[in-house]
Amino acid sequence: MKYLCLVYLEEQTLNALSRNERVALSDESMAYCGELQKNGQFIAASPLHPIETATTVRVRDGKVSTTDGPFAETKEQLGGYFLIDVGDLNDALRIASKIPAARLGSIEVRPIKEGGCA
Repeated sequence: MKYLCLVYLEEQTLNALSRNERVALSDESMAYCGELQKNGQFIAASPLHPIETATTVRVRDGKVSTTDGPFAETKEQLGGYFLIDVGDLNDALRIASKIPAARLGSIEVRPIKEGGCA
């Protein structure tokens, strides 16, 4: 079953890391992706650009509006994702708990509905 692991972080926490700490976190994440790939559990993963680059699109009564930034004001922002294919939710939670960014933020684990389009 496929699961999306959404990585949430406070950007200021990430930005407060030294360059060496950020590189080490990135290297650790890349190594973890490699481990998941070797185990046949990896589909995709990627960090996202900062929230200043986000645009939210809404359509109401046929009218399109756009807003700079994310939809909701939250303490943590969506910083990236891991798309995995594992046996069950317990496997997905185990994998999510080992995502390096979980030490700085949180990981939301959600099953993917197969055969549809959002």
